[in-house]
Amino acid sequence: MANVYRQLGVKPLVNGAGTVTRLGGSRMAPEVLAAMAAAAESFVRLDELHAAVGRRIAALTGAEAALVTTGAAAGLTLAAAACLAGDRFERMDRLPDTRSLPNEIIVARSQRHGYDHALRAAGATLIDVGVAERTRDPQPWEIEAAIGPQTIAVAFSVGFSPLELEPVIEVARRHRLPVIVDAAAALPPRENLSRFIAAGADLVVFSGGKGIAGPQSTGILCGRRHLVASAALQMWDVDFLPELWNPPSRLIDPALVARGVPNHGIGRGFKVGKEELVGLWTALERFCARDESAELARLDALVDQLAERLQQISACRTTKIEEPGRWSRLRIELVDPPADAIELLKRLEAGDPPIYLMPGEAHAGVLGIDPIGLDPADVETIVRRLQEELK
Repeated sequence: MANVYRQLGVKPLVNGAGTVTRLGGSRMAPEVLAAMAAAAESFVRLDELHAAVGRRIAALTGAEAALVTTGAAAGLTLAAAACLAGDRFERMDRLPDTRSLPNEIIVARSQRHGYDHALRAAGATLIDVGVAERTRDPQPWEIEAAIGPQTIAVAFSVGFSPLELEPVIEVARRHRLPVIVDAAAALPPRENLSRFIAAGADLVVFSGGKGIAGPQSTGILCGRRHLVASAALQMWDVDFLPELWNPPSRLIDPALVARGVPNHGIGRGFKVGKEELVGLWTALERFCARDESAELARLDALVDQLAERLQQISACRTTKIEEPGRWSRLRIELVDPPADAIELLKRLEAGDPPIYLMPGEAHAGVLGIDPIGLDPADVETIVRRLQEELK
C-alpha cells in the first residue's frame, strides 16, 4: 500500500521518532481500518453518533461525558471555549471575542509550551504563575494568589514538569474553578485513561492518534457533562430549524432546546467524520482490551535489538531509557570521534527510504530512537544506514 504515496511522489519513511503528528502519528490496526471502511458505507446523524461513542468513552474513562475531537489541540480549544461560554448561547456566539467577559486561565510557568496556543485560540488569556525557570514549579499559594474575578479555569499539562496534579485541583476546588488537563501523550499506561478524572479533573484531553493508535485526526475530550455539552454545541453542525432541533438528550440538557438553536461556534471547523468517530471508538476498545505487558515487552525487545546492533558501531554509545508503564527508548551518543548529529539527521532524512529519529538532543551530539513505529525490518534498515553514515 506504500505505492499510494509513491504515486504522489512522496516517499514512505522509517519512523524512529515516535507518535509525532508530523510523521503521521501511529499505525492503525486492521480492525480499526475495517471499522472505518464499514462506517463509510452508510449515512448517520452525526450528533447521535457523537453521543453514542461519547457514552462508550465516558464509561472507559470514568467521566460523566466524552466527545471525540479533531486531535488533542482541538480538544484544548474546545475545553477553553466550554469554560468561557458555559451553556450561554450568546457567549458561544461571541468567541473568541472575550472583551468584558471573564477569560483568564491560570497555568504554571514551568508548563508553558507551544500548545498554549490551543487555549488562547478560544479567546482565553493565560496567566502564568511561578518563577521563570523550568526547574521550579509554582507552589499552591502562588496559584491561589493568581485567582481573581476574571479567572475561569486552571490548566495543567501532564509530563511537562514535576508539578503534581492533586494540589492544583485542591486549590481550584476551593474557588469552584474547573481544571483542564492536557494528557495528550499520557497513554499508555492504560490506567491514565481514568486516573485524572478520578483525581478530580473537570476536563481531560487525550490524543487519539498516539498511544491509542486511532485515526491521527482524532482526540478525546472527557469530563463534566455540562462542560462537554458546551464543547459539543460549539463544534457540532447546528444548521437546524428551531422546530426540528432535537439533540441527544443524554448529552444536551433538554432545557437548552427551549431557548432555540445556537449559531455555529468556534469549534465548527473541528468537525469529525463518521469514519473517524467509529475508528477511534474501535481503537480505544482495542487499546483497553489488549495485553499491555505483552505490547511493552515487544517494543522493549526492539530496543534491545537496536542497542545490541548499534553497540558494534564504535561511533555509537547507547543507553536504554526506561519509564514505568511506558515503552523504553534508546539514547545514542555519537562519539569516537564525535559526529555532527544535525548533519547526520539531514542525511538520514534525505535517503530512500527516509529515516527519522528523535532529534531532541541533537545539538549535544545525541539522537534517540522510539520503537513504537518500527518493525524488525525497520531495525535492520536503521542499523545499516547508521553503519554507512558513521564509517
